[in-house]
Amino acid sequence: MKDLLQYVACFFAFFSTGFLIVATWTDCWMVNADDSLEVSTKCRGLWWECVTNAFDGIRTCDEYDSIYAEHPLKLVVTRALMITADILAGFGFVTLLLGLDCVKFLPDEPYVKMRICFVAGTTLLIAGAPGIIGSVWYAVDVYVERSSLILHNIFLGIQYKFGWSCWLGMAGSLGCFLAGAVLTCCLYLFKDVGPERNYPYSMRKPYSTAGVSLAKSYGAPRTETAKMYAVDTRV
Repeated sequence: MKDLLQYVACFFAFFSTGFLIVATWTDCWMVNADDSLEVSTKCRGLWWECVTNAFDGIRTCDEYDSIYAEHPLKLVVTRALMITADILAGFGFVTLLLGLDCVKFLPDEPYVKMRICFVAGTTLLIAGAPGIIGSVWYAVDVYVERSSLILHNIFLGIQYKFGWSCWLGMAGSLGCFLAGAVLTCCLYLFKDVGPERNYPYSMRKPYSTAGVSLAKSYGAPRTETAKMYAVDTRV
């Protein structure tokens, strides 16, 4: 059961890390809504904006200004949160690989490998926090901006909704939460595996044999004495 939980967590951690990285470095966090008057598809990401012509399919992209230039708070904070989530998720996934029983790393230390899995699970749980905060905050900001324009009857010819990159960020963050929960629960369920229970049988056998022989050596005199005492009492 422990191995199954580790493999399930590894599956979720792998795809979650990939989702977060792809979401961070793709350009479709915002996409023009269906009710826009545009004949092309516009996508805005964290680093550049791309326009795809609806007729000939030609795609052109324009990078934003330098990272030191002034950008909207939504963009700057989302960048920082997603990069942090990418780093933590990647570290957690690599750590998890070292803790798997099928990986020949510290094969004679199951307790240490279990602790490695716990560290990986904790890291993945932490990685999910900035990822979900950045993705949800960006999506909510896009929704509020669009709703405020509609509420004030302001129509600029193009309106945006959050795109598939934002969805990938949410999915990757939730996957990190799930993988981390499985790993930490796995450690809790199998917490009885400790250093004191990992000694091989060859190391335990002399102790048990000595104990038995010692018991016999003490048991024999007591038996003879009891017999002699029984004879004396009969006489």
